[in-house]
Amino acid sequence: MIEKDALVNRFLSYVTIDTQSDENSLSTPSTSKQWDLANKLHQELLDMGLSDASIDENGYIMATLPSTTSAIVPTIGFIAHYDTTPDFTGTNVNPLIIENYDGKDIVLNADLDIVLSPGDFDDLLQYEGQTLITTDGTTLLGADDKAGITEIMEAVKYLKNNPQIEHGTIRVGFTPDEEIGRGAHKFDVDKFGAAWAYTMDGSQIGELEFENFNAAGVKVFVKGKSVHPGYAKGKMINSIYIAQDFINSLPRLETPEHTSDREGFFHLNGITGDVEQTVLEYIIRDHDSGHFEARKEVLHNLAVEINSQYGLELISIEIKDQYFNMREKIEPVMHIVDLAEDAMRAIGVKPLIKPIRGGTDGSQLSFMGLPCPNIFAGGHNFHGRFEYVPVESMIKATEVIVKIAELATKL
Repeated sequence: MIEKDALVNRFLSYVTIDTQSDENSLSTPSTSKQWDLANKLHQELLDMGLSDASIDENGYIMATLPSTTSAIVPTIGFIAHYDTTPDFTGTNVNPLIIENYDGKDIVLNADLDIVLSPGDFDDLLQYEGQTLITTDGTTLLGADDKAGITEIMEAVKYLKNNPQIEHGTIRVGFTPDEEIGRGAHKFDVDKFGAAWAYTMDGSQIGELEFENFNAAGVKVFVKGKSVHPGYAKGKMINSIYIAQDFINSLPRLETPEHTSDREGFFHLNGITGDVEQTVLEYIIRDHDSGHFEARKEVLHNLAVEINSQYGLELISIEIKDQYFNMREKIEPVMHIVDLAEDAMRAIGVKPLIKPIRGGTDGSQLSFMGLPCPNIFAGGHNFHGRFEYVPVESMIKATEVIVKIAELATKL
């Protein structure tokens, strides 16, 4: 049995450490505070008896749980990231524990009138009677992906304490900077040495994912001309207005709040500017590679059109690919998805196979030669004040890891 109290205490010890990443930093990890948790994890692996546990100069942590079987079994990896998103504060996380959830509103912060309600988040109702860990309404929680780290650590501890469970060699990997798209950039696949791996970075219980968005980051630079407003007629070019034209010319319903499943989108997630220059920051996402490339073309064509209207080169665009749909790398080795599905069914979890509306380290790792589907970590409402995780889902995720290790001996 997975020890509930030990799992909860481990999770709480992780989420109360601030590990936000920073997309504007060039270092790895992108923030020095990520080292606080990285060093803790490294020491915990050593204390657990994984003597080869290592942490490199970029904060990548690896360790090995040796095989307990004489059978020839592929080496399998389990990976999670320890940074949290820069989209919402992760400073001074103060988790609340809701025992025996009654299906009603949860007051996260009475003073600020912040309420986690099944009226807004109906997924809550499937966890009635369970133990929930929530935020206090002022920060994110960090279950993305400290729940995944907790589950891997508890699974390794369980397997180590129960050597009668036969399993092959298990590799553990923890990474920085996943939330800014750089989690796998310096991951040493050869050193990791696994035939395949799983990221424990999904959401609700049962999620099993082997396809994700193709993703790119976009910066739109809009130039203007600043002139004293009292004498600006026929001279001033206000970059903010031109930027507004650009924004309004994109399909309004092809945005995150209007799309689901495999539908792609343009997402405006940042604006800075004045009369002289405005910069728009977008991300573009699509599961279909053809549609993904078409979205890039839409942006370029729109810039050309607006420039032609003014007869000036006022708009320029910079697009950087971030990651690609891992499905093409997973389909040739679908037995690794089948194995995870069998493990879930074996412990009473119904697999929910669906595309990721995002990306994980696994998407990049799959293209680096390490096929890497994604398994649920259990949390909901990531990246915001309404994030929560059911403890029972974390226990089940831990059991899935153990069962995958066990079933792999029978491949």
